[in-house]
Amino acid sequence: MTVSIYLLVAIISYLIGSISFSVIFTKKLAGFDVREKGSKNAGSTNVLRTAGKGIAALTLVCDILKGVVAVLIALGIGKIDKFEHMEYLVQVAGIMVVLGHTFPVFFKFKGGKGVATSLGLILLMNWQIGLICLVFALVLILLTRMVSLGSVSAAILFPVLTMFITENYIVPGDYRIFGILLGLFVCFNHRTNIKRLLTGTESKIF
Repeated sequence: MTVSIYLLVAIISYLIGSISFSVIFTKKLAGFDVREKGSKNAGSTNVLRTAGKGIAALTLVCDILKGVVAVLIALGIGKIDKFEHMEYLVQVAGIMVVLGHTFPVFFKFKGGKGVATSLGLILLMNWQIGLICLVFALVLILLTRMVSLGSVSAAILFPVLTMFITENYIVPGDYRIFGILLGLFVCFNHRTNIKRLLTGTESKIF
């Protein structure tokens, strides 16, 4: 029974993550597939560069909500089943929704890098850690005008914070391994950006 609950949460979360709002909105509102323009990445930053602020903001909000919804559904399923280890359901939902965002089954497995969706689930999972990561990323982005630097830095900071902050979790538990896995995955998704950051050729916004 326990395995079936984990599997159910994993599948639902992955499918939620697989809804690529950047592709949907650019096709419906701008008349093109964001994966065919700019950096060819299905993320909010590329939507901003290719389709403008309005569509980018809409995409960002919806991508954040994917993480929130996945975690809330996991909690709902856990409560209905009176599941004992709710923190693990939250973690499974978090990993799978970001995995779905990056490799969406509905869009030929070509998705975004998981930053906005990660932000949504982290803010719900622990608002204190979420706000620290958000402010840290925004400050770096404003100072350097490089979204990737802020995103990668926050992804590195997140697992560090899970090791020292033990309060304000929506479900008490140990999130250290989860933090490491999520941080590594987001950094992996930014591997080309990291190479450009190291060579000083990364693109800037504004």
